[in-house]
Amino acid sequence: MSELIFKNKTYQIIGIYMEVHRTLGHGFSEIVYKDAIQYELVKLEIHYEREKEYTVPYKNITLTHRFFADFVVFGDIILEVTAAEGGLSDVFTSMLINYLKVSACKVGLLVNFGRKSLEYKRFVF
Repeated sequence: MSELIFKNKTYQIIGIYMEVHRTLGHGFSEIVYKDAIQYELVKLEIHYEREKEYTVPYKNITLTHRFFADFVVFGDIILEVTAAEGGLSDVFTSMLINYLKVSACKVGLLVNFGRKSLEYKRFVF
């Protein structure tokens, strides 16, 4: 079996998700979890960009609409954060895949803090 791309980095990020969920639980708004993740990234001295902007190329132009990924960590992993009571839906998956398409990032992590149990998915593009 081949080695997972960015295995150690993604495990470290998932550990941050678990710490945030263990500390805050579920029920807060999305922004609270993003602030907690940012606190943990700073504490661990992990390089990140928050609300990273991406443009969308189309044929020979760049479309007006831009995407904003919640976090780009280590310069190559996109993090998308939600607090959806209904769980991780196809809408969140599609959004993360689109972010991976327009970025140079190969890995994305989608996390949901909106349920009693933490939910996360890993995507490779």
